[in-house]
Amino acid sequence: MKKLISTAALFASLSLSFSQSYTSYFSGNENDTITNPEGGICLMGGATEDDEAMKWFLDRAEGGDVLVLRASGSDGYNEYFLNDLGIEINSVETIVCHDASSGSEPYIVDKINKAEAIWFAGGNQWNYVDFWRGTPVNDAINSAIKNRNIVIGGTSAGMAIQGDFYFSAENGTVTSDEALENPFNQYVTVDSTKFIANEYLQHTITDSHFDNPDRKGRLMVFLARIYHDYGTEGKAIAIDEYTAVCINSSGIARVYGGYPSFDDNAYFIQLNCENEDMSPENIVAGEPLTWNKNSDALKIYNIKGTPSANNSFDLNDWENGVGGTWQNWSANQGELTVEDGEPLNCSSLNTDEIVQTKNVLLYPNPVSDLVYLNFLNTKYEANKIVVLNNLGQQVLIQTCDDSQLTSMNLAHLSSGVYTLQIWNSSKNIENLRIVKD
Repeated sequence: MKKLISTAALFASLSLSFSQSYTSYFSGNENDTITNPEGGICLMGGATEDDEAMKWFLDRAEGGDVLVLRASGSDGYNEYFLNDLGIEINSVETIVCHDASSGSEPYIVDKINKAEAIWFAGGNQWNYVDFWRGTPVNDAINSAIKNRNIVIGGTSAGMAIQGDFYFSAENGTVTSDEALENPFNQYVTVDSTKFIANEYLQHTITDSHFDNPDRKGRLMVFLARIYHDYGTEGKAIAIDEYTAVCINSSGIARVYGGYPSFDDNAYFIQLNCENEDMSPENIVAGEPLTWNKNSDALKIYNIKGTPSANNSFDLNDWENGVGGTWQNWSANQGELTVEDGEPLNCSSLNTDEIVQTKNVLLYPNPVSDLVYLNFLNTKYEANKIVVLNNLGQQVLIQTCDDSQLTSMNLAHLSSGVYTLQIWNSSKNIENLRIVKD
């Protein structure tokens, strides 16, 4: 049964505790409540929070306990979450972490295990990565997402850590001009070490404050580095300040903001699957990025954020949206170009019965059941083939012994476009795109 919180009880229960590694600010009912949260992810673009998006976030806690994790600041969210938005919740606790030892604090792990919602504040995302990655706190967060279906979210730096890939800011920040001029600038630190495990953000990087300053160029470089360094066709969600993307448990992303009074935008960005070769034409240390592909290297679905969040994008296929417009982004010798574009249509890929690279012969394509891979390079040393769907999720893994011919049965997979990644013992050495009938 939900308990009403009086003003007197609120002030009586407000507590401030200190320890070596964290400070805690508690507001609300001190008795833990257990509810059935609805899950989901709320990504806030920075600056002032969008109230409607925050109501969405709190609603999905189903009256439970909200935990705010941060590495600077104090209790600014407590009153806002508990009383200002009109959504009934049991309590709000803000824990400010001071150093890396906080990642092993039993008190913080216990609070994560009892929370129905976790919010990451802004600040410096490297502190979050440095303090929590690979720690009991990290494990507890991911367990809460996977096993208890908590709702999770963050703003600014707290948003930047939500993706499978993330700009760690380990060496500091970087501008679009700096990144485009040299994609291997020491400040371009794109990390893939497992951190926050959000289902619909696999192989995705997130970026906030997208309009102040303009960050399109640097995000394009992040995606180029993901492709170059990890052999992955990355995706991105980028959000203007005062704008939010709320993703429900079915993978539908709705965009909150103040349009038409304010030009609030969210961008859903991916490599153009219609290009047979999606790799950058020039990505070399000390040289400007060229990733042109006939001015069509990246496909972007641009959505205006509105108070009612009527506009949306489907993260199940990254093709279908409501209320947005398509754009093409490209870079030529470090100069970014943004143009109006046509809708993405991965299912219309021109495919041949045989796909051949210098290392591999693949056939047939499209495929109904068995696909064959003939290794042409005797030094290939392949030992594993990973099949990824359009979300970047692994749907099949098969070992191989580097014999000349290997077959895979894809009959159980749904129709669509897939990527076959071929690995040796240390790295991904080939990406092949295939259409499943």
